Amino acid sequence: MDSVLKIRTLIVDDESLARLRLKSLLQEHAQIECVGEAANGREALDFIQQNQVDTVFMDVRMPLMDGIECARHLSLLARPPALVFCTAFEEHALAAFELRAMDYLLKPVKRERLAQTLQRLAQRSEASAAATGALDAKFALALASRRTHISARVRGELRLVPVESVLYLQADTKYVEVHTAKERVLIEESLVHLEEEFAELFVRIHRNCLVAKKAISGLTRSLLGEVSILLKDRSERLEVSRRNAAAVRKLLKEL
Repeated sequence: MDSVLKIRTLIVDDESLARLRLKSLLQEHAQIECVGEAANGREALDFIQQNQVDTVFMDVRMPLMDGIECARHLSLLARPPALVFCTAFEEHALAAFELRAMDYLLKPVKRERLAQTLQRLAQRSEASAAATGALDAKFALALASRRTHISARVRGELRLVPVESVLYLQADTKYVEVHTAKERVLIEESLVHLEEEFAELFVRIHRNCLVAKKAISGLTRSLLGEVSILLKDRSERLEVSRRNAAAVRKLLKEL
C-alpha cells in the first residue's frame, strides 16, 4: 500500500509546452499527483470547483483571466488551495507574496528550486492549509489590475460574472447587487472600491448605484423634476441624484 501523502496538483499555464515541462518535473516526486491542467484562470476556477485540488502551480500572464485575478477569486473559496506562481517575469513577485502565495518560481524552473517548494508543501498540515493558502483580498484589490469578472458566492458555489455583462451595481445594506440582463447576484464588496476599479466602465448616478456607461440609452424627467436613467432594452428606470445629475448629463453628451 502506498503510504505517501499525495498532494493533488493543478497546473495552469497558457503554453502547452510549459505545462508539459512542469508536469514532467513534478512527476519526479512521489508525493505529487497531477490531477489536471488549465490554460487560463477561468478554466482553473472551473476545475477547482469540480475537483479536489491541494496546490495550484499558476502562470501570471494568461489570456481571458490572468493568474493575479484568478488568485483574487480563489480567496472566496471556503478552503482555497495553496498557490505557487510560476512565471518568467520577476516584477510580479511582490504582488504574489502580498497575495500570500506559497512560493514564486521563475521560468525555466530548476529542479533544485522546485524541490524546495515541494518540501514546504509536504510539511504543511491539513489544518494550516486553509489558513496559509488563503489569499488576502484586501491586498489583491490594491495590487491587481482591473478584473474581467466579478465573483460571488451563490448557494455555496463560486459564480463568475463577466464585467462586460453587468448593467448596474446597486448597494443594499452590507451587500452590492450585481445586475445583468439574466440574473442578480449579491457580493460583499464596497461600491466605492468597485467605482475606483471600474471607473472607465461605470458612472455613479446615485450614492448607492453605478451604471455601465454602455448600458445607458438616455435620461428622463418626471413631472416632479426627478431625473432617471433609461437602460437599453430594459424597462426599469434608475434614479439619478441631484448631486450626480450634471456629471451624468455631461457623460451622455460625450457618448
